[in-house]
Amino acid sequence: MAHTQDWQVSLHLSEEEGMTKAHAVMDLGGTEISGQGVARRNPHDRDIPEIGDELAAGRAMNDLARKLLSVARTDIEGVAHPGP
Repeated sequence: MAHTQDWQVSLHLSEEEGMTKAHAVMDLGGTEISGQGVARRNPHDRDIPEIGDELAAGRAMNDLARKLLSVARTDIEGVAHPGP
């Protein structure tokens, strides 16, 4: 039997004083996982907001991916070694 799902990810970016923050949230249909990312601009570099957005968003998504893999590992362990 085929199994399909749609999981939604929202990504919020904010910038202040040379620092871009990203907050990613994935809705797994009853459970949410979130990731954080930050990018800081070197004061000597040109101010190109898109680069900070990309770095912060990528880092937030990477954090989210690590957390999702951790959830999967926990679920696998629960199936492989069920409790009493």
